[in-house]
Amino acid sequence: MGNDSNIPRQEYGIWQRMGRLLRLRLVIPILRSPAAADYTARGVFVGLLVAMTPTVGIQMAIVAAIWAIVRVVRPSWDFNVVVGMLWTWLTNIFTVPPIYYLFLITGEAMLGRWGEVGGYAMFADRLVNLLEADATFLESLWVYAVGIFDAWGAPILLGCVPWAVGLAFLGYWWSLRLIRQFRIKRRGLKHPS
Repeated sequence: MGNDSNIPRQEYGIWQRMGRLLRLRLVIPILRSPAAADYTARGVFVGLLVAMTPTVGIQMAIVAAIWAIVRVVRPSWDFNVVVGMLWTWLTNIFTVPPIYYLFLITGEAMLGRWGEVGGYAMFADRLVNLLEADATFLESLWVYAVGIFDAWGAPILLGCVPWAVGLAFLGYWWSLRLIRQFRIKRRGLKHPS
């Protein structure tokens, strides 16, 4: 074998690295799932539904709770819980400020209050201060939830609804289509005519 240390590594920009990471963490697991396509797509649906709510920090637990309830109450709606949990990662410490700001603007618009939000920088600073609360995990969840409600109240909760529902349905449709196309293509490669 030759020495591979002389081969230059390809450098990627921030957006290329982000795209590769999203593909690795979100797309590859749904393509590799051996389960039925709709079962996996329902996992994407639930993951996005929860991800697009102001619940960062407990989103994976919420998905697990929904999964447990669905398995008891309506087993035919069961979904891939691992995929659901993975898709909650769309909202994380880096994406939360712009996404929550979008929720706030949407909620204010839904309430007919145009231009009362304030600037993004002020919002992001206040949100980061809330997220940096010095407390135990459970205490920080309480501080975070109360802080979000005290700071922005109903507009942020109301504003997340159209995004959560819309993106969940879009994610379900997209992932179901992607999985089916991937499986058809893979079958075609294994059995050429």
